[in-house]
Amino acid sequence: MSDQLEAYCHAPIGIFDSGVGGTTVLRAIRQILPHEPLLYLADQARCPYGPRPTHELRRFSMENTQWLLQRGAKMIVVACNTASAAALRWLRNQLPDVTFVGMVPALKPAALSSQSGVVGVLATPATMQGALLQEVREQWAQGVTLVERVGDGLVPLIEAGRWDDEVTRALLWRYLEPMVEAGADRVVLGCTHYPYLIPLIEALAPTLQIIDAAPAVAQQVARLINDQGIANRDAGATVCYATSGAPATFAALLTALQAPPGDVIGVEEPCPTDRKNEISSRWSFIHHNVRER
Repeated sequence: MSDQLEAYCHAPIGIFDSGVGGTTVLRAIRQILPHEPLLYLADQARCPYGPRPTHELRRFSMENTQWLLQRGAKMIVVACNTASAAALRWLRNQLPDVTFVGMVPALKPAALSSQSGVVGVLATPATMQGALLQEVREQWAQGVTLVERVGDGLVPLIEAGRWDDEVTRALLWRYLEPMVEAGADRVVLGCTHYPYLIPLIEALAPTLQIIDAAPAVAQQVARLINDQGIANRDAGATVCYATSGAPATFAALLTALQAPPGDVIGVEEPCPTDRKNEISSRWSFIHHNVRER
């Protein structure tokens, strides 16, 4: 193996999300690729992404991607359903030499496995309206009844660590109740934050089988890493988290969620587009409040 290829194998897999939600994908990747170094960027300063327009989501996604690429990422995982719906194809067109893996709501396995023929979908506004979900609907969900609900307000509650309080319970039940009443036996989680609500979903709606796309995304990452010959075989791979929010708060949230341990660093929020021409210069790296977890 050449020195250049060996260095590339040791490069991290870059992962980004609007906040802590994408760590559900990071966890799945870590489970099947324990030797791969992982670099995770949480754009908490601009979270939530769900209500934002497409042009903003594309700009944010490009800025996040460039930040990860500047730090040597060999692959980009868009661990955010909203960003995937708005920007995944656009990113691939803009950066054809970069390998991207994104999130697609797991409607196909839900529709194929449903016994009642009724499937619930819980997602953000951008994901619900996006072309990715629409294509999966048309291809795989023609024979089932979909009960779709936009989970407004859930992401901020999860980011605040409130995944099992009275407000979260009441709000979540508002979205689940129509699914249960319609006879749904599957619920597709169309946001990477929502798996942190799985215990609450199971308590509120035990008849719903939860379908999460994170394991399938991790399998796709593993397949691409191996097919491209860039897998890291050395032990001791690290995880590093970066946030555009408050590093200490993010670190505490990661600990509470039992995310894989790693350093937590801070990054400055990118400058507005009209102030800098080069996207690659928009993120500045600050080793602020680094902590070993």
